[in-house]
Amino acid sequence: MPHLIVVGGGIGGLATALAAVRHGHRVLVLERADAFAEIGAGIQLAPNGIHALDRLGLGDAVRATAVRMDELRFMDGVTGEHVVSLPLTERYRARFGNPYAVVHRAELHSRLLDACRASELIELRSGCAAVGYEQDAAGAAVLTADGRRITADAVIGADGIHSAIRGQLVGDGAPRVSGITVYRAVIPMEQVPAELRHNTSVTWWTGPGCHFVHYPIAGGKYLNLAASSDNGAREALAGVPATKGEVRHEFTALGEDAQRLMDLGEGWKSWVLIDRDPVGTWTDGRVVLLGDAAHPMLHYVAQGACQGLEDAVVLGDLLDCGTGELAQRFEKYNAERRERTARIQLLARQSIALWHAAGPAASTRNARLSALSEDDLHDYVAWMHGSEALAPTAGAPEGPGPTRNGEPR
Repeated sequence: MPHLIVVGGGIGGLATALAAVRHGHRVLVLERADAFAEIGAGIQLAPNGIHALDRLGLGDAVRATAVRMDELRFMDGVTGEHVVSLPLTERYRARFGNPYAVVHRAELHSRLLDACRASELIELRSGCAAVGYEQDAAGAAVLTADGRRITADAVIGADGIHSAIRGQLVGDGAPRVSGITVYRAVIPMEQVPAELRHNTSVTWWTGPGCHFVHYPIAGGKYLNLAASSDNGAREALAGVPATKGEVRHEFTALGEDAQRLMDLGEGWKSWVLIDRDPVGTWTDGRVVLLGDAAHPMLHYVAQGACQGLEDAVVLGDLLDCGTGELAQRFEKYNAERRERTARIQLLARQSIALWHAAGPAASTRNARLSALSEDDLHDYVAWMHGSEALAPTAGAPEGPGPTRNGEPR
């Protein structure tokens, strides 16, 4: 019998499995899909996310394929004005201990998946959809769609924003529909005019009720495009094809350079953005939530993956314990993480006003941002991008101890 069942084989779930085996736990990872794979294109990794990967032993591998960014470049998408850039070069890297990088989502997932497959303590099981859980004084069990009951000492729900484990534990219904539709495409970098490439920048073009962001992925071979429109969408759709004409219609307010880039996009797909309100409790005895199952957030501060990786490391540090202590360790993890993640969830929502301002509000925003110094900008992100959230938990050792409940490690 596994010590832990992780429900969900995405980035957060696989990272959690790797963090748990550092303390000798046997882990079963259940994935709903028929194969362990990751959809989507680019992920931005701030230093805090790379710190978490370092703790999992994967930092060097990810840095080797990621593209290091030199700036977060903020443009007025209507006028074409360069408003401000947050520098990500030597001073930033020295202060935060790691670069700010972008990577293809599938590349990051593959690194985690390969590490899990290499561990004798991790079993990966696909095609296994969880619908709920049960528990008693001796352990916990995952209930599956095909009627199975899979038992362990504890269950970790990392099954995303539509989490079945959260549905039972929190019971807060369907996610909140934001009313914003994001259109995504990936284009070969060789097709991008040289003057628009910005090979080491994450670039935002802001407009009234919309914005457009792009950055290189896959070692700089491709440009990842994501354009968001506050179009009042009411239904949570995902991966719906969109035509060039539809995308062009949504972003007519943006200027020539942004339009030139979007016109290069092929195979556009659309998602209606969803999230949830922060909640204070992610635990129920021997069951706990992690990542998007615990604190799903809009992508406007680029911290979703980073926070899932942080969760995995913090929880992993607390798992050097016997089965009788798991519920208490889960509660401690919940207490350590909920304030930080709730703050980021709410900041992501508030950031919409920054990206989507119009008229005088946009002019005021531009003036305020352009007045900020490099130190001001670094100070603003320090609480998110720093490594303090990953300081070793009091009482939790850095490495594995010799035994767990008397069993060899």
